[in-house]
Amino acid sequence: MKKVSFLYILFLLSITAYGQGTLSGDLMMNLNFFQSDPSIKASGNPLYDQYLSGSEGWLGLRYNNKGFTVFVRADAFNNSNLKVPAQANTNFGLGAWSVNKEIKDLSITVGYIYDQVGSGILFRSYEDRGLLIDNALVGFELKYKLSDHITLKGLTGQQKKNDLTNNQDNLSQRYGPVIRVLNADGDFHIGKAQFSPGLGVLNRTLDQSSITAVASTINGLPLAQRFEPMYNMYAFTAYNLLTFGSLTWYVEGAYKTHEAIADPVGNIVDKAGNVEYTSLGFAKKGIAINLNGKRTDAFVMRTSPNETLTNGMMNWQPIIAIIRPGRLMSRYTPASQDYSEMAGTANVLISPNDNLSLAFTGTSISTLDNVKLYRELYCDAVYNNQGSWAFQGGIQYLEYNRVVYQLVDATFPLVKTLTPFAEATYKLSTKKSLRMEVEYMSTKEDYGSWVYAILEYNIAPKWSISAADMYNLAPNKNADNPNNNGIYNANPAAHHYYNLYAAYTKGPHRFALAYVKQVDGINCAGGVCRYEPAFSGVKATITSSF
Repeated sequence: MKKVSFLYILFLLSITAYGQGTLSGDLMMNLNFFQSDPSIKASGNPLYDQYLSGSEGWLGLRYNNKGFTVFVRADAFNNSNLKVPAQANTNFGLGAWSVNKEIKDLSITVGYIYDQVGSGILFRSYEDRGLLIDNALVGFELKYKLSDHITLKGLTGQQKKNDLTNNQDNLSQRYGPVIRVLNADGDFHIGKAQFSPGLGVLNRTLDQSSITAVASTINGLPLAQRFEPMYNMYAFTAYNLLTFGSLTWYVEGAYKTHEAIADPVGNIVDKAGNVEYTSLGFAKKGIAINLNGKRTDAFVMRTSPNETLTNGMMNWQPIIAIIRPGRLMSRYTPASQDYSEMAGTANVLISPNDNLSLAFTGTSISTLDNVKLYRELYCDAVYNNQGSWAFQGGIQYLEYNRVVYQLVDATFPLVKTLTPFAEATYKLSTKKSLRMEVEYMSTKEDYGSWVYAILEYNIAPKWSISAADMYNLAPNKNADNPNNNGIYNANPAAHHYYNLYAAYTKGPHRFALAYVKQVDGINCAGGVCRYEPAFSGVKATITSSF
């Protein structure tokens, strides 16, 4: 509470002292009302049985004047299930703050810092509220513009520990290890070519508590597998973005020294790591081609090997697969693998005329030991006659390794799906439109086959109203996890998962209300994924900026 009061006073003093500045802000609030539905497994935890509602809120304020920028953000969690989906957490406090001063070519920031090096493979501190990721670096950042072509950056601090333990002052807690980052970015032109190279170095030093926990785990290993844990880990990256006419090419390579890391099954091993990533794009009238590839070998970047899931992540690895917006196609989105991954994708877009475009995609992801993780073949066609109607249709074939991506029992086979889809949009007027989308997923694995349909009515720029249903029309009798005897539980019932949605926008304010029945599954954002249980009830969202 003293920390909040101090920063609040500092904020008010800065406004008083520099009364001619500008104040801006943003608000986001989520409200969930839980309605028990055992038939879809939306029950059996405190949210449905006792609390019945929960919410999250973020209010950020930013003040600018005479080269100073002061930022504060209050976070509120009331019976929130964002941290642990089947558990309610309540907390309130200062989620982030920072003070920045621009002095000619030097920028100084203290507080909660969100930044990255290159694509984020070496280091990225960022926020994703949907997955409750907030791994800000709490410390100092200096940026110096050495010349018109070179910028230097240095950061040091500890990572925010996004702990929501009930009624504790945990929003300001940090992980013990110390992180230091140096980064140099360039921007050069040689003839018609533009080069944007960069170098990055990271050092992470374990604190005594973390090293003790790691040593305790290592001492529990068989004698032949034991090793001495390292206090310091060093990582390096080099990257470049080349732009030449219709061609863009990004390439990055990173290496980290050996240290104790957790392998995919939770064993502690002593390994060095590396990543090689590239993206090549070519576009001109009528055609666009994009190729992406990534090879990852034990490049696990966490505050310590004691952290799992989305906790303590110091970096972000680009996802190679194309993120599909369709409700059924997005059900099996692969998460980036930081221990072992060989991934590649090719995407081709052809537009023979202004009315028609064709897209083709092929993606392959495996482990370095050639274990199949993900395969996708995809094509679609979009036709727009520049009049009242627009159409899209296509098909997706997919293979998805649930054992790796969803950590289910090793006896589960690959999910293989075939998903045709179609969409039509009709413009009723310059502001009104009606959109209908239908998807059908044929599969014998997981929950079995699905059909999905949505009807959406839009009145630009204020209203969006939709009704949707996702129906398990051919259920898989072996959908559930096996019990202790290795026998699959039968779950033959087909279920409807309805979604009624309405959103109203007025200027910078948006209000959304939805009645939702949602099947359990994996929720992904940018290659980072987490499991979410089934949901039944009402969701409301309010966003605003000023």
